[in-house]
Amino acid sequence: MAISAADVKALRDKTGAGMMDCKKALVETDGDLEKAIVYLREKGAAIAEKKGGRATNDGIIETYVHAGAKLGVMVEINCETDFVAKTDDFKKMARDIAMQIAAANPTAVSREEIPEELVAREREIYTQQAKNEGKPEKIIDRYVDGKMNKFYQESVLMEQSFVKDPKKTIKEMMTETIAKLGENMTVRRFVRFQLGEEI
Repeated sequence: MAISAADVKALRDKTGAGMMDCKKALVETDGDLEKAIVYLREKGAAIAEKKGGRATNDGIIETYVHAGAKLGVMVEINCETDFVAKTDDFKKMARDIAMQIAAANPTAVSREEIPEELVAREREIYTQQAKNEGKPEKIIDRYVDGKMNKFYQESVLMEQSFVKDPKKTIKEMMTETIAKLGENMTVRRFVRFQLGEEI
């Protein structure tokens, strides 16, 4: 099947993927634009996984101050090279992540960063809630696991729904950028300041 330049451009505009990747995706999916988008997203996840172990010693510190100057964020986002750190795509992703932190107020980058005593306390609260609601003993663990997943989705930056596109998590949004730019990327740390709030 012949793939037109217009089809390749349309797919590139929607995904930001390279021209050759877009053409290959359209060939693989018989010119179906929606299937080609899915193909590229799956390929992107596989690429990101391969790059996951590579060192991220470069990057930028992005800041965001919300209108009214009463809320601000500083976030360090790392990549492998200075070249990628200077790209518009990397800077846009960093800005989006800073805005996410301002809007959604996560407490940690990943689950591993949440203190064990806080996790234990939350589990205890949910266990007690289940007992108070009269849940059968055999389903309490499942109930608590479900509540803990929700807790992580609200508290952990990488698991939060992206405020600009709630169908994606921050991790998925970053995975797309990793696939597009071809380097591993990590959020190293962040701080969120709110006027009058103790740190």
